[in-house]
Amino acid sequence: MATLQRAINDLVIANRILAHHGVFDEYGHVSMRHPGDPGRFLLARDCPAAFVEPGDILEFTLDGTPASEDNRPLCAERFLHAAIYTTRPEVNSVLCAGSEDVLPFSITQTPLCAVLGTVGDMGTQVPVWDIADKFGEDTDLAVSSMERARDLAQRLGGHRVVLRRGVGFVTTGRTLNDAVKTSVYIPKNARTLAQSLEFGAIRPISQGEVNQRLAIDPESNAMRRGWEYWAREAGCQRWL
Repeated sequence: MATLQRAINDLVIANRILAHHGVFDEYGHVSMRHPGDPGRFLLARDCPAAFVEPGDILEFTLDGTPASEDNRPLCAERFLHAAIYTTRPEVNSVLCAGSEDVLPFSITQTPLCAVLGTVGDMGTQVPVWDIADKFGEDTDLAVSSMERARDLAQRLGGHRVVLRRGVGFVTTGRTLNDAVKTSVYIPKNARTLAQSLEFGAIRPISQGEVNQRLAIDPESNAMRRGWEYWAREAGCQRWL
């Protein structure tokens, strides 16, 4: 139970960090795989990330069904998390955010790539998922069913990040901290890339550099330092 409570507290912190940094606005959602049951995941009910409390965190099975009855509104895109956890057993956190900085790379032919060392573990390729490719041009763009979620998960494949056309991005993490750290820097990376393209050709992070970044333990002191700083900055001391 102590391990589960720690996970719940961490998920509260993650929501508030992402809201504080503007990665989440009134929308956006982040989850983590249940620490004691890989067939479940933890995700907040449908509420703004900036105000998430431990009591808002719910358990879901891998088909997006709540593990226990709850009459409060649920995250409509919980299926997105369920599909990724099902297809990617090594993933322990999933995050979905809208970002004006990232959107241009989801609606043009210019690919998003890592140019900042802080997102070097994002990989050298970021695919784009267009819901219209399979579901036509009359959808609400939301991943509100398992069918849509499985299609997105297929497009994500083995990558760490996938863009959603006209919506934002989805990040996977080896740990919750890993997903949060990457997602904080993705919009910064997108801004830097967009500005740099005005100067001409750019030099992205290489595959060798990606490999070296991925070799760093995401829970090492170096990687955890940002988490504690951001948590305190977001006023989350009582959950640390």
